[in-house]
Amino acid sequence: MTAPLPRDPGCIFCKIAAGELPARKIHEDDELIAFYDIAPKAPIHFMLVPKEHIPSTAQFGPRHAALMGRIMLLAPKLAQEQGCAPYPEGGWRIIINTGRHGGQEVPHLHVHVLGGPRPWKWGFGPEL
Repeated sequence: MTAPLPRDPGCIFCKIAAGELPARKIHEDDELIAFYDIAPKAPIHFMLVPKEHIPSTAQFGPRHAALMGRIMLLAPKLAQEQGCAPYPEGGWRIIINTGRHGGQEVPHLHVHVLGGPRPWKWGFGPEL
């Protein structure tokens, strides 16, 4: 039996990962959950969230390398499954905000995946 992953009982993403709050899930396994953002900034906008409570990338250590590798491999697969057109004509954006100055609103590591026809509301660069 594996030990339960560390969580913060006041964290909204920990509550979603534990099934205590609803979410429009698109993927779930022992380590990760992926669900649609409740305030999408693009036609396709979901997040990949570790079930372990990691506040941000500022708390990363060597033990998180495999987890982040899994997230980066899963993001393109889910992006295409959710309707993003394939590279190079299509594509998607992967964003990780860290800290208040970095735009992080929920203090639990989460990876945004945005895609679909542009322009998006949340540009992070020149709007097309």
